[in-house]
Amino acid sequence: MDDSDGEDMAEAPALPVEIIVYILSFLHASDRKEASLVCRSWYYASQDLCFQVGVCLGSKLESLALPGSSITEASLLALLPCLTSLRRLDLRGLDSLFMSGAFLSREEHRQQVRSALCGLEELDLSDLRYLSDLTFNRLTGCTPHLHRLSLAGCHIAFEFDPYRGCPVGSVEGSSALLSLRNLRRLLMEQKSTLMALDLSRTSITPESLRTVAQVKDLVLQELILHGCKELTDYSMEVLVKHQPNLHKLDISGCTELTSRSVEAVARGLKSLRHLSLSRNWRITEKGIADVLSLSSLRSLYLSECLHISGTEMVKGLQVPNAPRAQLETLNLKSCTYIRDLGVFSLAQLLGDTLRELDLTSCVNVTDLSVCAIATYLQKLVVLRLGWCKEVTDWGLLGMVQKAECELSNEMGDKDLKFTRTFGNMGFFKPPRLAFEERPKLVTQNDLEQFRRQAGASLLALSRLQELDLSACSKLTDSSITQVVRYPDLHCLSLSMLSEITDASLASVAWHCRGLVSLTLSQCPGIRDHGVAQAAPYLHRLQHLSLSCCNNITDRSLFSLMQHCKRLKTLDISMCKNISVTAVDLLQSQLPFLENIHYKFIGGADPSL
Repeated sequence: MDDSDGEDMAEAPALPVEIIVYILSFLHASDRKEASLVCRSWYYASQDLCFQVGVCLGSKLESLALPGSSITEASLLALLPCLTSLRRLDLRGLDSLFMSGAFLSREEHRQQVRSALCGLEELDLSDLRYLSDLTFNRLTGCTPHLHRLSLAGCHIAFEFDPYRGCPVGSVEGSSALLSLRNLRRLLMEQKSTLMALDLSRTSITPESLRTVAQVKDLVLQELILHGCKELTDYSMEVLVKHQPNLHKLDISGCTELTSRSVEAVARGLKSLRHLSLSRNWRITEKGIADVLSLSSLRSLYLSECLHISGTEMVKGLQVPNAPRAQLETLNLKSCTYIRDLGVFSLAQLLGDTLRELDLTSCVNVTDLSVCAIATYLQKLVVLRLGWCKEVTDWGLLGMVQKAECELSNEMGDKDLKFTRTFGNMGFFKPPRLAFEERPKLVTQNDLEQFRRQAGASLLALSRLQELDLSACSKLTDSSITQVVRYPDLHCLSLSMLSEITDASLASVAWHCRGLVSLTLSQCPGIRDHGVAQAAPYLHRLQHLSLSCCNNITDRSLFSLMQHCKRLKTLDISMCKNISVTAVDLLQSQLPFLENIHYKFIGGADPSL
C-alpha cells in the first residue's frame, strides 16, 4: 500500500497554471502574496495579468505607482500598452527591471509602450541604482511630453566616468551609468513641456547645476535639490539668474549653503511660492526678512536651522506699505532659539493666512505661545507641538496659571535661606530651578471656571485636522478631555504622555470620530478598558500605534477586531501582555490590515 501511494504521488501531474490562477482569484491580495511563495508555478500564477493593478481599469487609469514591487519585466511590458490614459508612472526602486540593461531593448515593445505613454506627464525614476544612459533613453523616448521628472537618489555621473576612467561625455550611450550629458540631452529635447525636476540626493556639482540651469529655453517651475551637499552659494546665484521663474525650490540639506544663497533667492525669484531651507545649519537670520517680502511666498520650511530666532521674520512681515509673504505653511521644527515673543508676533502677523504650523522640539515654547496660537491662528488646519515640554494643561485650556509664592518660615524674609545641611557646606540653600518644579495641577474648580470663560483655549482651533502633542509630558487628562474635541481631526499623536489615562482616550474617540491615524505609544495609563470604550467610535481608523503600552492585553485586540475594520497598520511592539495567538487571529479577521509590528510582545526580552 505504501509503495502504491508513493507511485501515485510521483505520477500525479502538476496543476495547470490556469487552475492555480482560478484558485488564487478567490484570495485577498495579501493572501495571494503569501501563496506566491509556495513554489515557482504558484509564483508565476500570482503574476498573471488578471491580478495586475490597472488591467481592469484599462484606458481609464491615470496613475500607476509600483515603488519597490516585485513585478517582472514581462508583466510590466504586457501591462503598460493597456494604460492609454496614464498620466503618472512611479517606478521608484524597481532595480530588478533595469539590472540586466535589457528593459525595452526590443523595438516592438518600445512601439507599443510609446503609443500608450505618449500622454505621460510625470515619471518617477528615483532610487534606481542600475539606471543607465541606454535604459533611460529607451524609456524617456516613449514619453515625449514629460512635465515632471524625478531622478532622486540615482547614481548619476556628473563629472567623471569611474567605469571607463575618462570624463563624462566622451562616450555616448553608456550601458553602465546615467551621465550628465544624457540628462542635458533630454532637457533640450523636452524643454517645451518639462516644468519640474528632482535631483535630490545626487552628487550634482556646482558646475553641473550651472549646465542644467543654462539649457536654452528651459523654463523650470520646480526644482528639488534636497541633500545635494556639494552645492555652493555661487551655484545658487547662477541658478536664480538663469531660472527666475521658479515657483518651488527645495535646497534643504545642502549643508554648504549660507545666508548668501538666501539673499540671492530673495533678489532673483520674485514668483517663488514654496521654499525649503531645512537642515542648512550655516544659514542665519540674514536674508530671511528679504525672503518674507516676496508677496507670492506661501510655504517656508526652516526646520533644524539652528540660528533662526524669528526676529528677522517679524521684521520682514512688519515693513509698512511694502509687499509681504502670505504664508500658509511655516515649519520651525527644532529651531531652539524660537521663544514665546517670536511666536506671539508671528501669530499676530500671519493670523489671516497661516494653515499649518510646526513647532516640534522648540523647547523654549511655553503656554504663552499656545495661548497666542489659539487667539490669532484660528484658521489652522495642522498644528505640531511635539516635544515642547514646557506646555502644560493651563496653556491648552487658555487659563493663566497663578504663580505660587513660597514664603520663608521667617516673617518677611525673602532672601536666600540658610541651612545646616552638610551637602550645601553649611551656608545656604539655593533656590529651586524652573525645570525642577512641576506645574500646578488643574482642579475641578479650575475646570468649572474654564467652561464658563470665553478665553483662548485650543478649542478655538475648530478647523484642526492634524494635532501633535507628543512628549508634552506635563499634559494630563484635565486638558485632553476638555480641549481635544475636533470633529474634522484626522491625525492625532499623544505618544509619551505618561499622565493621560483611559479617560483621555474615551473622550478623544467620542469627540473626534473622523480619526484616521492615532498614536498612543508609551502611554502607560492606557488600558483595555479605554480601548474598549474608544473602539466603537473609531470606525474610520486606519493607523494605530500602541507600542510600549504595557497595560494592553489581548482584550484590546478583540475590540479592534470587532469595531476597527478599516485598520491598515498597527504597532503593538513591546506590549508584554499580548500573545502571538491574538495577533494571528487579528490578521485573519481584518481584511485591510497590511502591516502589524509586534516585536518583543508577550514579555520577550528585547536584549536577546
